[in-house]
Amino acid sequence: MIRTAALASAALLFAAGPAMAQASKVEVSANVGWVISDGVTGQAVHAQDGNTYNELDAKDATGYHFTVGLHATPNLSVGFLYGRQQSTLQAKGTRTLEIGDMHIDNYHVYFEYEFGGQSSAVKPFLYGGLGSTKYGDVNFNVQNVVNPNFTEHTIPGQTRFSTTWGAGVKVYPTKVVGFRAEMRWVPTYIKSDAAGWWCDPFWGCYVVGSAQYSNQLDFSGGVTLRF
Repeated sequence: MIRTAALASAALLFAAGPAMAQASKVEVSANVGWVISDGVTGQAVHAQDGNTYNELDAKDATGYHFTVGLHATPNLSVGFLYGRQQSTLQAKGTRTLEIGDMHIDNYHVYFEYEFGGQSSAVKPFLYGGLGSTKYGDVNFNVQNVVNPNFTEHTIPGQTRFSTTWGAGVKVYPTKVVGFRAEMRWVPTYIKSDAAGWWCDPFWGCYVVGSAQYSNQLDFSGGVTLRF
């Protein structure tokens, strides 16, 4: 009986060997596309140029991102995503003022689920993750805008918590090389504004905050490789 079970197990392993060998464990991708961005509002400021500004935005611009994923199962993988948008910081109000160039970097750990079998040529996918978004330093000319006594100023960069959510499809004309198209959303927490008071008979009264997020909506396509 033991010998028969051992022979059966060996036969199953031998039969599964080619399939296991063909299973992809690592996947890397590179995408480029167009990113739609927005910013946050704040207290209105009357500047030296005679205009009033109450909003800071990142300008829509091109972006790219890279991913490296490790398959835990044929359909589920965990990976790391790095992305950058080459943007411009804008002040908005009674006019739109381009302050200076600004890059936005995303760093996220993500979990991805692919639909379809290992050998499927077309594979829709969904993913979500968390990490941080870094807004780079901005150099701009402030003469006649903020302070006429200075000609250049630097706004230091900031890093904030963010999540990422994406969906798309991969098409594999070969076992190794494929193409992917996707839409990715990155909401980044910036600040909270006081929205009023909330009173509770047990906990008392406290200020309720209204969170503001800066959003990136990325439409992109690229190449994916699996090994």
